[in-house]
Amino acid sequence: MSPGAWAAVVIVVVLALVAVGYALTIWNRRRHLRDRFGPEYDRTVRHSDSRRAAEKELLSREERHADLHIRPLDPETRHSYATKWAGVQERFVDAPGFAVTEADALVTAVMTERGYPTEGFEQRLSDLSVAHAATLGHYRKAHDISGRAARQDATTEELRQAMVHYRALFHELLGAGEDHANGRQPARDGREASR
Repeated sequence: MSPGAWAAVVIVVVLALVAVGYALTIWNRRRHLRDRFGPEYDRTVRHSDSRRAAEKELLSREERHADLHIRPLDPETRHSYATKWAGVQERFVDAPGFAVTEADALVTAVMTERGYPTEGFEQRLSDLSVAHAATLGHYRKAHDISGRAARQDATTEELRQAMVHYRALFHELLGAGEDHANGRQPARDGREASR
């Protein structure tokens, strides 16, 4: 084989390796985003011009989330919010529309306490999607029903469903199991013990 033929073979092999590497990089990124965002990945792709644009959006969400100072709730604060939630649920019986409004405000308060910005609903969704993608559908549904309730256009059953949806995100935001999920064990007095 002539030196020119060898050079051509080497170039073809290098180009093939680069193409395979690029394809694996895209596949790994896509798998990472699917695992991280779950159903939010598919939703973002559906509502985007292209899969590439959707993935770019999800990556930018991750970058923004990394810059946030998200913190777990201490046990006392967690207990206080859980008590407030129980009160909201009790008030649902007598004033369902008011209770749904309270539930929305309580979820927003927990988000603020955890360090999430709350400047607008779409931005809240975006920020929450990184770490709470599994319950994001609940939040969307609850927010929609809450908006209709404000216009007095929601049935009692829909208001009940809104409470169930808010509760899913609320409990996830409380993060009662986060200490164990992050490899930390709570100390006997309720404070976090370091390992």
